[in-house]
Amino acid sequence: MKRIYLDYAATTPMAPEVLEAMQPYLSADFGNASSLHDFGFRARQGIEAARRIFADFLGAAPGDIIFTGSGTEANNMAVQGCAMAVRGKPVHVITAEIEHSSVYSTCAFLESLGHEVTIVPVDAAGMVDADAIEAAIKDTTVLITVQYANNEIGTLQPIARIGEIAEKHNIIFHTDAVQAFGKIPINAAREKITLLSASGHKFYGPKGTGILFVNRSDAVQRLAGRGIRPLPDTTLQPLMYGGPQEAGLRPATENTPGIVGLGRAVELARDTVATAAERERNLRGYAIERLLAEIPGAAINGHLNSRLPNNINVRFPGVNAYELVLLLDRHGIACSSGAACSSKSAKPSRVLTAIGLTSEQAAESLRLTLGKYTEKEDIDYVIGKLPELISTLKQI
Repeated sequence: MKRIYLDYAATTPMAPEVLEAMQPYLSADFGNASSLHDFGFRARQGIEAARRIFADFLGAAPGDIIFTGSGTEANNMAVQGCAMAVRGKPVHVITAEIEHSSVYSTCAFLESLGHEVTIVPVDAAGMVDADAIEAAIKDTTVLITVQYANNEIGTLQPIARIGEIAEKHNIIFHTDAVQAFGKIPINAAREKITLLSASGHKFYGPKGTGILFVNRSDAVQRLAGRGIRPLPDTTLQPLMYGGPQEAGLRPATENTPGIVGLGRAVELARDTVATAAERERNLRGYAIERLLAEIPGAAINGHLNSRLPNNINVRFPGVNAYELVLLLDRHGIACSSGAACSSKSAKPSRVLTAIGLTSEQAAESLRLTLGKYTEKEDIDYVIGKLPELISTLKQI
């Protein structure tokens, strides 16, 4: 059976070059990077080389890169850590309606502790209004957290504009760039980003790895500009306590093979991001054109232009997307009906209802995400199968 993978937003296969870079640190160079002997020194060299690669990719300083165990951990470190670093009074956080659950649920947790959160709505394309974010700012606002690109519908947010607003008002700006990192060019300094989260397995790196970019000097200046004093010697409150690893923000023995693999994945992304994005954008356009032309009633969710180059979120009226995913899998086609972390939930997608779809319409929506191994022939095969499978489900 022909097997086609169109779920690159959920995870990506690890690139062979990444596995090759990791191999020495799984065997000969196995040392603890905190050790003072040569084994530890070689491990530390691998970690710091990866840190420099990340810093160069983001236009940042190596000391601003914190390695984590996932994008979810990085998001929690950013959102919780920023709010908790200000002691003595509740703070105010601004976020958007369609954030990933690792940000959305963390904001709800902050509310349970007495902090205030403003959730700014999005339009029918999933775009947040930067002016609405600015209008929500209060004297107690310490953080704006807005996703770079949505994980379900692929809509890109006006990050540079939000960054300008945050800088003007001396507010820390965090973006969850898990879906965007490695797929499109990102420059943290140019876009006025203070905190940024990414995850290795979303761009052909190893699972169980992530990063948090923390522009410490910028964060301190912004808080000071609002008369807010964080905890001494830190801009973020750690989520865990123990050793001094990762500037004390992530106190645990570093995952040296994973971090080295992350660095290699970033090198590969750096060299190919522009051409890969253009290739996927062309494939996406071809697929969308055929879907809309050949399947009656098909509609695209999300922004038609300002979206990730590899994302297609399409609705087929009268068809349950969950059942369609299972049927497609029987024909060797892997895709999803929403975010991988919530695909087993019986509830309608919070993202899709936020852009104005009913619960029934949300349940009719399929996510197809392309990647470096997707070919035009794969698109043709899938779209060739869809009318038949949709007809089968409608008859049932």
